[in-house]
Amino acid sequence: MSVRRCVLPLVFWGVVAMQAQADVASGVAYLEAGDITSAVTAFQTGFDAGEADGAFYLGRLFELGLGTDVDMQRAAALYQAGAGAGSAKAQNRLGLMHLEGDTVLQDFGRAAELMCAAAESGEQEAQFNCGLLHAQGRGVATDQAQAVELWAAAATQHHVAAHNLLGQAYQEGAGVSQDSTQAAYHFAKTAAAGNAMGLYELARAHASGTGIELDPVKAHGFANLAAVRGLIEAQAFRDRLGVQLSPEELEKAQAFARDWKAIPIDQAQ
Repeated sequence: MSVRRCVLPLVFWGVVAMQAQADVASGVAYLEAGDITSAVTAFQTGFDAGEADGAFYLGRLFELGLGTDVDMQRAAALYQAGAGAGSAKAQNRLGLMHLEGDTVLQDFGRAAELMCAAAESGEQEAQFNCGLLHAQGRGVATDQAQAVELWAAAATQHHVAAHNLLGQAYQEGAGVSQDSTQAAYHFAKTAAAGNAMGLYELARAHASGTGIELDPVKAHGFANLAAVRGLIEAQAFRDRLGVQLSPEELEKAQAFARDWKAIPIDQAQ
C-alpha cells in the first residue's frame, strides 16, 4: 500500500503536466486560427493546471488587445505570475517591460535578471535580448564576447536578428576574431529568408568580394531586393551599382531579383 501511495501521485501529476502543456499548445493553435475565445479558455486551463506559459499567452492577449481591450496592467500581472511559475517566455517579456519602463518601473538590473535567466533555459528571444544587454552594458557588465555567445545560441534556433548581429560582430571583430567569411555566412542565412538587412549586407559583400565571391550582378540583385523592403541605403547602393553595370549585366541583375524566392531560415543552407 505504501508503495502505491508513492507511485500513483507521481504518475498522476505527470499526466496533469502533459495535459497542461497540451492545453497551451491547443491555445496557440486556436490563436493562429483566429479563435480567440477558445484560445483564452485553453491558456487559462493550462495555467490553472500548472503550465506557466499559459499566463504568458494570456498576458500577450491583454497587451495586444486581442479579443479584449488593451490592458497593460493586467498583462504585466500575468507576466509576473508566469515568470514566478517558471515561464521563460514570461520572464523575457517582463524583463523587456522593466527595460523600457513600460507599466512597471524601469530597472535595468531586474530586466537583466529576468531575461538572462530565461536565456539560460534556452529561450531564443531571451538569448538574443540578454546578448544585447551584455553588448550595451545595461544591467550587466559590458561583455561583447558573452553577447556573441548568446547570439550564437539563438542563431542555432534560427533567430534572424541574432544571425545579423553575429554577422556584424564578425565584420567588426567585436567579441570575436574578425572573419569576413563568417560575416557573409550569417548575412546569407537571413538574406535567404528575405530579411532586408541580410540582403543589403550580402549585396555589399558581393560588390566588394569580401568573404564571398565578387559578383556585381548578384550585388545589384540583392540590393534591389533589400530596397523594395524599405531600406533607403539599399536603394542608393543599388542605383550606384546600376551605373557600373553593362546593359546586359543590368538585365541579368534585374532578372535575378525578379526570379529570386525567399525560403524559411531553418531551411537555408
